[in-house]
Amino acid sequence: MRRILLISFTGQVGAELWRTLQPLGQVIPVDRHPDEQYAIDLTQPDSIKKIIAQVKPDLIVNAAAYTAVDKAEQEPDIAERVNAEAVAILAAEAKARNILLVHYSTDYVYKGDADTPYLEDQQPNPQSVYGQTKLAGDQAIIDSGCQHLIFRTSWVYGSRGQNFLLTMQRLAKERDTLQVVADQYGAPTWSRLIAETTAQVLAQVYNPKLGLDLNEVSGVYHLTNAGETNWCDFAKAIVKHEPNPPKVLPIKTEEYAAPAQRPAYSVLSNDKLADVFGLRLPDWEHSLALCLAAQQNR
Repeated sequence: MRRILLISFTGQVGAELWRTLQPLGQVIPVDRHPDEQYAIDLTQPDSIKKIIAQVKPDLIVNAAAYTAVDKAEQEPDIAERVNAEAVAILAAEAKARNILLVHYSTDYVYKGDADTPYLEDQQPNPQSVYGQTKLAGDQAIIDSGCQHLIFRTSWVYGSRGQNFLLTMQRLAKERDTLQVVADQYGAPTWSRLIAETTAQVLAQVYNPKLGLDLNEVSGVYHLTNAGETNWCDFAKAIVKHEPNPPKVLPIKTEEYAAPAQRPAYSVLSNDKLADVFGLRLPDWEHSLALCLAAQQNR
């Protein structure tokens, strides 16, 4: 049975991957918690190499990242170790073992000054430490020459972890009014659909009848829900389902005064994913409705 090393299975995407990857092989989940069977510290190169030597995977799926966008401005060294240096080690190990590496990246690698959806071959220009370190990880994978699938996603939310959906739901119960940025545009993307799409891509990759050449399909793919919105309208779509929804008022980015600069426009084109694998995620509003329904049924 194919051995799948899943790095970080407790986060938004990792927890969903733990479920969706099960039909593809034996999923060996690792995380930073020392009480797990396999513990990994992505800030320590020896820890990464030790886990890979122990598991001997046929596939590596890395759902781990330093995602504290604002905190990364004060902790650039830690962000660099997790988002870039650790990823470079994973890529080197994948290359040495001739196995596929699946990795997740971000819309924050782009500057955000476009007015049409970004394509995968457009020049990145990240404006934050988080975006810079994530881009460095992407480039390390590409430079390694390993077989890889890099999925760049955006505005990830889900029913676990720390994310915009859960924050708005909590604040809606605590406040009568919310002020939310209205001049940043992107595509909210449900973590469950990221995981399910990943599994469907991998099912194609490992289906011998399809005859896909991993060297040909390796590369960067945008993987987001369709459509676009801003944070304020996203918040309105979330809190309108609350028993006593608060008023949601728009503010400008400069009024929010976050330490890290965010892209003003980071909508990503998903045409390449559709062209190569025949997969396209639904509109963000439809996925939000599915996520909220899943929350109610838990």
